[in-house]
Amino acid sequence: MIIFIHGFGSSAYSTKANQTKEYFQDKEVVLSPSLPYVPHLAIKTLEEIIDYALTKESVHLIGSSLGGFYAIYLANKYNLKAVLVNPAVYADKRLREVEGMATNYYDLSQFEWNASHVKQLEDIVVTKPKNENFLLMLQKGDEVLDYKEALKKLPDAKLILEDGGDHSFTTYKEHLSDIEEFFNS
Repeated sequence: MIIFIHGFGSSAYSTKANQTKEYFQDKEVVLSPSLPYVPHLAIKTLEEIIDYALTKESVHLIGSSLGGFYAIYLANKYNLKAVLVNPAVYADKRLREVEGMATNYYDLSQFEWNASHVKQLEDIVVTKPKNENFLLMLQKGDEVLDYKEALKKLPDAKLILEDGGDHSFTTYKEHLSDIEEFFNS
């Protein structure tokens, strides 16, 4: 099973989630839950899915942006392989900057992001990630996050680094075979 973990204000219906489901449709179950914006609830939801799935099959993670932050925590907790797509490796610091009202990109609903949510992110910071469990996918043109932060946090992870692009990782679909190869290695 592959669990696709969406980013801040996103949903299970993101373009990358849909591309992942389409690519793996005859190969692997891809689950892409729409997660609550409250970090502890999102992590609890993902842990329950992983705990159940691991009784039946192997689990791999793909995390985009904030989902990458969550994937680092979960991959270390469960010793899973994870692909991190333009990950917010310092989400606990970066999302402090956006406290206030935020928008869900799927349905345009509003939610309040506050200091208690940032504290919940601080509770799951991984200081020493197991680099061998990660494939970093970074684009230097990411306008939201500095790709160098991910390189610093995971200097020995497998790496796909591209010039240009943006926070959405514009060539994601072209790398789905690389993701499959990483999970099967």
